[in-house]
Amino acid sequence: MRTRRVRAAALAVPVALALSACSGSADREAGGGPSPSPSAVTEESAGPVSEELRGIASASAEAEESAAFSSQRPSPGPKAVRDAFAGLQATLNDSCSTPGNCEYLLNRVVDELIGLDAAMKADGKGPGHFPEPIEWIAAMRDRIGEDRSYEHLKSHQDLILGTRDRIDVWMQDHPDDYR
Repeated sequence: MRTRRVRAAALAVPVALALSACSGSADREAGGGPSPSPSAVTEESAGPVSEELRGIASASAEAEESAAFSSQRPSPGPKAVRDAFAGLQATLNDSCSTPGNCEYLLNRVVDELIGLDAAMKADGKGPGHFPEPIEWIAAMRDRIGEDRSYEHLKSHQDLILGTRDRIDVWMQDHPDDYR
């Protein structure tokens, strides 16, 4: 609730300044003088309310700035098994028909399998509920290692796509885990 008031107040300050500038500048322009700067208008029209609004806006700006530079951003946890499996299924109709597409596909399937592995291990049912898929992904990761070059992944194409397909079949037999 406080955040809404702070943001509303922060938005009100520029509106008040603009309205104040418009009414003050019309009078000055009619007299032939230059239009005042926004800071001059603020100083001229400063009353108890505008001082309070400026303080709120300043606090809001400081809070947003410190949040923007904070290195302690919370990281999202693993996806739900349902969402991770949907990402893996999205690769089923893709193929390695061209080298560029094949490189993309193999990297994506590996990424999706790693994400599914994390989701299964973090699931409320526990990793013991998904023993085969976790085992298959671990075996694939052991064989592939850390090398994500296209040539290396291409040499393990059957293993990568085979792991994806085995997990797809396993999940089809466990619809309560992804629906």
